[in-house]
Amino acid sequence: MAPEKTSHGLDNYAFTCDGPDHFCELPENEKGNNDFSEEGDGDKLAYCVTDIPPWYLCIILGIQHFLTAFGGIIAIPLILSQGLCLQHDGLTQSHLINTIFFVSGLCTLLQVTFGVRLPIIQGGTFTLLVPSMALLSMPEWTCPAWTQNSSLVNTSSPEFIHVWQSRMQVLQGSIMVGSLFQVLVGFSGLIGLFMRFIGPLTIAPTISLIGLSLFDSAGMNAGDHWGISAMTACLIVIFSQYLRNIAIPFPSYSRAKKFHTSRIYIFQILPVLLGITLSWLICYILTIYNVLPSDPDQYGYLARTDVNGDVTGRAPWFRFPYPGQWGVPSVSLGGVFGILAGVLSSMIESVGDYHACARLSGAPPPPRHAINRGIGIEGIGCLLAGAWGTGNGTTSYSENVGALGITKVGSRMVIVASGFIMIIMGVFGKIGAIFTTIPTPVIGGMFLVMFGVITAAGVSNLQYADMNSSRNIFIFGFSMFSGLVIPNWLLKNPTAIATGVVELDQVLQVLLTTSMFIGGFFGFLLDNTIPGTKRERGIVTWNSAHQNESENTLESDDVYGLPCGITARFSSFSWTKYVPFCPSHKNPSQDDTPSSSDSLDMKTEPNKDDSHIIDGVAL
Repeated sequence: MAPEKTSHGLDNYAFTCDGPDHFCELPENEKGNNDFSEEGDGDKLAYCVTDIPPWYLCIILGIQHFLTAFGGIIAIPLILSQGLCLQHDGLTQSHLINTIFFVSGLCTLLQVTFGVRLPIIQGGTFTLLVPSMALLSMPEWTCPAWTQNSSLVNTSSPEFIHVWQSRMQVLQGSIMVGSLFQVLVGFSGLIGLFMRFIGPLTIAPTISLIGLSLFDSAGMNAGDHWGISAMTACLIVIFSQYLRNIAIPFPSYSRAKKFHTSRIYIFQILPVLLGITLSWLICYILTIYNVLPSDPDQYGYLARTDVNGDVTGRAPWFRFPYPGQWGVPSVSLGGVFGILAGVLSSMIESVGDYHACARLSGAPPPPRHAINRGIGIEGIGCLLAGAWGTGNGTTSYSENVGALGITKVGSRMVIVASGFIMIIMGVFGKIGAIFTTIPTPVIGGMFLVMFGVITAAGVSNLQYADMNSSRNIFIFGFSMFSGLVIPNWLLKNPTAIATGVVELDQVLQVLLTTSMFIGGFFGFLLDNTIPGTKRERGIVTWNSAHQNESENTLESDDVYGLPCGITARFSSFSWTKYVPFCPSHKNPSQDDTPSSSDSLDMKTEPNKDDSHIIDGVAL
């Protein structure tokens, strides 16, 4: 994970950001040693953005990128299933997992082809999960009591299907309408205007409260068997923190050395996946030998892997997700406003991701038109996610940004391969069904680590502000505490808001029960109204860290230009320079500056040795 996303990002569950001798310093120091295998060539990239690696390497690294993003993608439908009353419907949960895989792959292809055009994966986001859960917690959408009892649930009954599909439909409609705002902000170039008024004292409480507001979900899942959840959390911590600098030998092949071994930092790449898989396997063994109780009323029963019955056998081999598969979407005004708060946070995260990805993939810093186009495509991705019915949107993932520094392969063709792999995974119904057999205590153990890191990532934004200032301490403290107190009180008093206008009541109910909105609102308001210098507020340091000298580096049409010769065709029209998402054109002689050409030539051109990036048998 890159420094930008470390400071205000949400989606890095691989915790690959702070190894002292690794890729965090790769973009800053061209002479530094940032190896991730013993056979690496320092900071030299084997393949940069515009290169096309061998097909087998694209597939292998595409699978790795998918596995790295696995934890964040699969967690979202599992959490949403609680608000959708699907705790005891494993088959529908598997369909949700297949859908989010399919849409994530589709949005990834759109982003790499027509968006910012950097090697970055798209997937579900927790910034939209919080307002979605707030919407589903409203009195009219609270799950009926009988849906919480597995013995009373008939998953094929029309009544049960109506219960969960009506909730999904209102979620879909709210996400689709809210995503139009992101499309407008992206393609109109307004994202730059928003960034002028948003600083670390707004971002810190917003992101931190996302993790804190989900503590109840983590506690409920982990509480189903604290032993299993503690084991899962400990394994993830051991893999991601204690073993992250230990390289494991894996069989590799290269034309120069033929078959040999390369040492890969596998614990640093996939700590969450390894922790979940090992705990999952242990639960399976305990289930086979009936060590875990078989009585649903006994404590620890939910740690079994057969709780959902033979869901794998009942799931179809192939199931093609399609728009409107859960019915015609409906719109809740309150839900739309809640989604807007999440969309704004998601846009700010993605801007930092673009800069980080550019540095680690050997590309020039992203110009304004590429950023505008990337944000706009993410909005379209959220629109597609709402139409397909993932119950969530899409955002840029920073796990694969970290993987770029590890593999030393920055080619976007690898991400294209990963996008196709996710689409294929979304079509195989058995794949989603297998994931539903993960016991809830294992998921709870993952949440204990994941949500804690999200909270800390938000707090880390305060490094830019002067926290010796009583002004900043007051703003952060008041915003955080208000974001905890107000939603908690309203959830306990759901009938407190009664203005006489039903639509207004819904809007206020959703917004005031969304912790990240409350914290972000007070942070934004106070930071922009209480007197303070830009340096004291952290604006100066914040801007310098996120602009990354992009204004002084000439862009490369090879990286950020539109594909299929579209850029060249548009260059003949003078009006395109007024379109915020169209590439601008300069004299070719001016584009060959050292800053631009060097960044594209960071790779080792004479010898593209794949031995330090292929982990072969391991994948």
